[in-house]
Amino acid sequence: MESFLLLMVFVVSGLVGTRAVRRVPPLLHTPLMSGMNALSGCTVLGALVATAGAVRAGSVILGAVAVILATVNVVSGFVVTHRMLRMFRKS
Repeated sequence: MESFLLLMVFVVSGLVGTRAVRRVPPLLHTPLMSGMNALSGCTVLGALVATAGAVRAGSVILGAVAVILATVNVVSGFVVTHRMLRMFRKS
């Protein structure tokens, strides 16, 4: 039962995230990158909560993978944002 719940959380979060990102016009994508990084932080929190509720070893492993991937997403987003902001600095 808990594996099904974790799978449903994953599917729903994937659908909501895809829908949110697709609605952002390309012109606004760069300025909203930092805001999306903050939203990705919520993904890390959700993955941690889902992992904490896991009972079976397989669910814990999937939860740990979710935490790792979400953390990589947040760190990568901040790296890309930092690079974009460096483009606007005077030489």
